[in-house]
Amino acid sequence: MNPGHAQPREGHALEADTNAEADVNPIEAESYRILRSRIDLSHLPKLTRDVIERIIHASADFSYCTDLVCDEEALAAGVAALARGARVVADVGMVAAGITGYPVICKIGDSLAARLARTTGITVSAAAVRLAFGEAGPGAVWIVGCAPTALEEIIRREVEPALVIGLPVGFVGAAAAKEALRASGLPSLTNISEKGGSAVAVAAFNALLRAAKASQPSARQPSAHQQPSARQPSAHQQPSARQSSAHQAGKAQPEGGPR
Repeated sequence: MNPGHAQPREGHALEADTNAEADVNPIEAESYRILRSRIDLSHLPKLTRDVIERIIHASADFSYCTDLVCDEEALAAGVAALARGARVVADVGMVAAGITGYPVICKIGDSLAARLARTTGITVSAAAVRLAFGEAGPGAVWIVGCAPTALEEIIRREVEPALVIGLPVGFVGAAAAKEALRASGLPSLTNISEKGGSAVAVAAFNALLRAAKASQPSARQPSAHQQPSARQPSAHQQPSARQSSAHQAGKAQPEGGPR
């Protein structure tokens, strides 16, 4: 399916994945075991921890624990939006292709984006944001894993997002665009350095999507063969993590792991 034509249905709740834990790949489970043997992130708020662990799992880069800037309230708002069936917009096809459990809007390959870019003198990535906003409207979750100009356009267009996952990569403009996102006041998940990329952005989104699926009522009800799990504290019960990196929220240093 062409990501540009994948349409979420507004007003429809996200289908719960009641077998999420049972379906974890053994290699993924072992990766998390190794990760947690090298670094302890248990002191962090739940969604912040989920995102950081997922990104480290995807990248094998432990330095993300101090590079990411997570806002637990913003992450919770993103999860709630996904649970409600909010629209999701990706900046490039590689990001859209990495998301298999949710419909995604991506206009980067639309011929109209190229034409708009030529006539207005903006990049194709920025033009794609304009087209996508016309389709998605306010309240969407935006994922930027490649183009800093896409992130700049999101800020400029006042898209009223539920959440912006801003993790573009590169030496030209990426760090500055992410700094501008943090300064904008938009609900966001981002990082400080030039690194990032499509795989990292997708990992962050998938962590939140998993949380959204787990929040569905049918996912919380144990079957006859399952014991109820311990109740997780809600986002408002977690320690405040307002615009703080994992390092600022507490010392989350790798224990003998790579930096």
